[in-house]
Amino acid sequence: MALPSHARAVIIGGGIIGCSVAYHLTKHGWKDVVLLERKKLTSGTTWHAAGLVRGMLYSGNLTKLARYSIELYRKLEQETGQATGLKQNGSISIATNEERWDELRRGASLAHAFGVDAEPITPKQVAEKYPLMNTSDLLGAIFFPNDGQCNPADTAMALAKGARMGGAKIFEDTRVAAILKQDGKVTGVRTDDGHEIKSDIVVNCSGMWAREVGLMAGVNVPLHAAEHFYVVTEPMDVPSNLPVMRDMDACAYYKEDAGKLLIGAFEPNAKPWGMNGIRADFCFDELPEDFDHFQPILEGAIHRVPKLGETGIRKFFNGPESFSPDQRYLLGEAPELKNFFVAAGFNSIGIQSGGGAGMALASWIVEGHPPFDLWDVDIRRMMPHQNRKTYLYDRVSEALGLLYAMHWPYRQFTTARGIRRTPLYMRLQENGACFGDVAGWERPNWFAPKGVEPKYEYSFKRQNWFSYCGEEVKATREKVGLYDQSTFAKFLVRGPDAEAQLQRISASDVGGAPGRAVYTQWLNERGGIEADLTVTRIADDEYWIVTAAATAVRDKNWLVRHIEPGAKVTVDDITNAYAVIGVMGPNARALLQPLTEADLSNAGFPFGASKEINIGHAAVRATRISYMGELGWELYVPTEFAVGVFDTIFAAGGPHGLKLCGMHAMDVCRIEKAYRHWGHDITDEDTPLEAGLGFAVAWDKNVDFIGRDALLKQKGRKLPKRILQFALENPEPLLYHNEPIYRNGERVGHTSSANYGHHLGRAIAMGYVKNEAGVDADWVASGKWEIEVGLKREPARASLKPMYDPTSGRMKV
Repeated sequence: MALPSHARAVIIGGGIIGCSVAYHLTKHGWKDVVLLERKKLTSGTTWHAAGLVRGMLYSGNLTKLARYSIELYRKLEQETGQATGLKQNGSISIATNEERWDELRRGASLAHAFGVDAEPITPKQVAEKYPLMNTSDLLGAIFFPNDGQCNPADTAMALAKGARMGGAKIFEDTRVAAILKQDGKVTGVRTDDGHEIKSDIVVNCSGMWAREVGLMAGVNVPLHAAEHFYVVTEPMDVPSNLPVMRDMDACAYYKEDAGKLLIGAFEPNAKPWGMNGIRADFCFDELPEDFDHFQPILEGAIHRVPKLGETGIRKFFNGPESFSPDQRYLLGEAPELKNFFVAAGFNSIGIQSGGGAGMALASWIVEGHPPFDLWDVDIRRMMPHQNRKTYLYDRVSEALGLLYAMHWPYRQFTTARGIRRTPLYMRLQENGACFGDVAGWERPNWFAPKGVEPKYEYSFKRQNWFSYCGEEVKATREKVGLYDQSTFAKFLVRGPDAEAQLQRISASDVGGAPGRAVYTQWLNERGGIEADLTVTRIADDEYWIVTAAATAVRDKNWLVRHIEPGAKVTVDDITNAYAVIGVMGPNARALLQPLTEADLSNAGFPFGASKEINIGHAAVRATRISYMGELGWELYVPTEFAVGVFDTIFAAGGPHGLKLCGMHAMDVCRIEKAYRHWGHDITDEDTPLEAGLGFAVAWDKNVDFIGRDALLKQKGRKLPKRILQFALENPEPLLYHNEPIYRNGERVGHTSSANYGHHLGRAIAMGYVKNEAGVDADWVASGKWEIEVGLKREPARASLKPMYDPTSGRMKV
């Protein structure tokens, strides 16, 4: 079969992901689909994957994709005649210490939030289900009855056969040598023999090679290969219905393998591989054995399954798999190049997620948007620096091991740190800051008092910084807190058409006179929230956009792609040009007024105003706005003046009770105030009306803004889905998000974000709930509410209004 000269879509890579995308595109009726594989189908990673399938991942929509994969694999043999080897014997995750048992019980509650069966079982019940296991040191376990395993290569071949049956053409031994593009769009590919295939869509499913394929296109695809080890025993008396077993404290998983046992490892310090590239003839290759590296895993395995001590090893396997910097795969349209899509970096869950990821990406390609919120894996979350080899080499050694490490709340990466620092970094470090990593930025999460090491001590209970965070919240609520908010992403939008374009893109009215900051959402055509940010008019033809560090790439990409062709507008990233010092609390005015000649009174500087003023020896832009729900200003300071302005404020702060505060305190304050956080409480499938943000929609502005028609269909109606704020009645339990919400004993939703409300004195959360007849105040008030925490239901109060300062009076005095 000859290579065509044109295709509607070209898929690069013939592992399970590429085959799944091809299969699902044909299900949409796309016949003109071409898949190119550099060597043989499945010859990179898929062929040697362990083939574990689970019905749950760490968010609702990713769980939806994992469950879809299982359902798909179950029916593929009947559809294609190609077996997948799927067996749903269930899986068991065991706990050998209290911390892991806490984690597993919370994980079981998370499973319940997403409708996944998860049953706590005793050590005796574990022994009944897994007779080979030594259960003497177990505290408990969670059984997932619908989990199982499949044959990865056979499953991929079934998807490939299904794709061919739908009209797709698959070519092996065909390497892509170049990505063709023009005017910011992909136009096709060129193979290594010079043949060009013109195409409107190109999909990078190249596995370990996806980074290099991305570089051909000028696209960042941050991933790196690491060595992944497992052993297969000689034949044993292994029941064919043996569940998959995970002993995460021993970094190991076990599965039955045709009368033998396969034991695999996710060791704490992994071995990066392929730093100098992958040789051209790599195909079904194995890496050298490293028995010394695997020895601790094997010793633990003999303890867990004593029969292994008298059973030989038939196969010691070492093969490479690709890992992303944050343990989540990379999916979606690349921000750098239109119509160039990516599905790669699956972090050892490619088989588990392959069917669902292929379905979601195919829908994204065909419909022009993802089928539901996929921010957790959206490639637009990645920052350019994360694609550097040195960064990836350091990070992947940690990322692999963290798959089975304790998934502590607030856990921070320890590798590839110190990459991006704000101008205030040294001052904050001198004052006891404990830093966290977001988008490569070092941000102060909390401050340790003198004599205390600023270092996390993790737990599912109150961590070592809990009381220090409480003091920071107290200062913000009662006196004044200073926050380093410099990591905000900032974009300068200017030109004669700036107002017209931003009015069309923004749901709020961002017109009017200069000197006004407006909180707004950017919506998609379905009314979903694509961005949540502030737009400040600096001049008639100049605006500042301020948004979160984590969404910098995504939000700029959304803005640039929605400016109309021919509009006279430029967009520049000015993030690094300005530090941002937040001065928040009832004493903020008293602290700042003596430091400036500007009138900071409520009449002279009302809420939402933005002006250039002097602080000390520097000119700064002061914007009266707050994410903490208190009187305060965000001070945008030219980077070179930042330390001087900080010193001026800090020196004057003592009499006013000034305290340095971190991101954890900010999160507490915003959750108490029920302020939404994009990516948790609001996403591209939630509308402002469902999210309680209708006040930010300018219904009457004389502009047909994106998403307006969709919102009009909801306006004035009882909505079946709305966000509520919750407070536990019991002040002891902690909430972290994704806990199930029950009304009158029926599960109606799950928490979207949560923290301990130090001012309110109990755990506070937000979350969407559903009721077909409508969610209104009467329905909320008439229900008995509970939130499930570690398999225990805790009574809760629910409210449509913020529980802290519902009228927002404190910000506007």
